[in-house]
Amino acid sequence: MTPGQILREARRRHEVSQQELAIRAGTTQSAISRIEKNRVSPSIETLEKLLFVLGEDLVIGAEARDFGIDRTLNELNLTFTSAQRVRRTLEFADFVRRNRGVASRPRS
Repeated sequence: MTPGQILREARRRHEVSQQELAIRAGTTQSAISRIEKNRVSPSIETLEKLLFVLGEDLVIGAEARDFGIDRTLNELNLTFTSAQRVRRTLEFADFVRRNRGVASRPRS
């Protein structure tokens, strides 16, 4: 979501016009319009102030990125010795070679 979308949705939730918000925030209606149309990108402080006068708080967060790695499988593999991990990898490579294209072959 863009800052403009966040502001527009909050303003509409509170049934406040751009002009009313501008007066409360000590700015102009055209400044509010430019933000909502994403013609300008407000600073975090400005967006926070505009939301505050509407009775809302700006919440910014971060989450760990999901890289699609099965961490439990990694933890399990680390319980094996190096030799065991190499053997398991070679066995898997053999399995892939034996079964390559099996799913796409027509059945007789």
